[in-house]
Amino acid sequence: MVVRTIIYHESFKKELRDLPADIQQRVVKTDRMFRDNPLHPSLRLHQLSGRMKPSWSLSVTLKIRMIFVRLANGTIMFTSVGNHDIYR
Repeated sequence: MVVRTIIYHESFKKELRDLPADIQQRVVKTDRMFRDNPLHPSLRLHQLSGRMKPSWSLSVTLKIRMIFVRLANGTIMFTSVGNHDIYR
C-alpha cells in the first residue's frame, strides 16, 4: 500500500477530540507508525466488508480503531476513530 498524503475528515477530527487524552496519544503514535510502515503487523490493517467495503481499518488498541478510505494517487483520508461502534 502506497501512502503519499494523509488527510483527516472533519468527523475524524471531532471524534479524536472526544477521546480521552491517553487514547489521543495512542492515535498519534499509531498514525506515525502507519506513515512509516503502513503494513506494520501491529496495525492489524484490513479492508472492511459489506456496506463499508471501500474502507479500511487499523487498530490503535484492542478496542479502538481508525477507519480510512484510499483516494487517488496514494492519498489516504481518515474518516473515523473510536471503538467498534464506528462500524455502525
